[in-house]
Amino acid sequence: MPKIQTPLILVNFKTYLEGTGKKALELAKKAEKVHLETHVSFGLAPQYSDIPTLAKAVSIPIFAQHVDFEKPGSFTGFVLPEAVKEAGAVGTLINHSEHRLKLADIDAAITRARETGLISCVCSNNAKVSAAVAALQPDIIAIEPPELIGTGIPVSKAKPEVVSGTVELVRRINREVIILCGAGITKGEDVAAALRLGTVGVLVASGVVKAKDPYMVMREFADSVRK
Repeated sequence: MPKIQTPLILVNFKTYLEGTGKKALELAKKAEKVHLETHVSFGLAPQYSDIPTLAKAVSIPIFAQHVDFEKPGSFTGFVLPEAVKEAGAVGTLINHSEHRLKLADIDAAITRARETGLISCVCSNNAKVSAAVAALQPDIIAIEPPELIGTGIPVSKAKPEVVSGTVELVRRINREVIILCGAGITKGEDVAAALRLGTVGVLVASGVVKAKDPYMVMREFADSVRK
């Protein structure tokens, strides 16, 4: 299993055109530039078709946006953990608010990721779900209230008790899991606030991918981590 350094800034490209194809590569190179300048850890979650290109072009970890838990066989349209790993990914998101799973399916996806040697980053929407997920032993939990995703209103400010409460509850169950904070992260101060609440990084998307100057936003994020 590859190691992930923290604090971590994990950028989800979603299916934004600003993070697709050639633009995905441009964005990845900007993230790598910030990483090399600041030594702050970044991870990138592009669309499946862009994983091989980005994995070959940059030195920072590449995540898939989702994997299915089926084993190799007759499962047309599903995404094997083995496939994304061979494409160059080192990890995967699981249960993003835009790709929800039942708890049993989250468990199965974590198991398949572990079997394949992929880092599992499970998204959750509140403290209770995070606690249930923590018992499944993922590598990373990202707390993201779905109503704040894409709003520009950071969860670390709008609902700080969600973040701090999640950290406290998860740590009772799993002392080792990495905890990230997502939803509405657009400024360096949002990242700093998330770290003060006990997380060790952030999961971001539109705040970087759709920014007028993604490099400057990522540099601001990294500088706030270093402070």
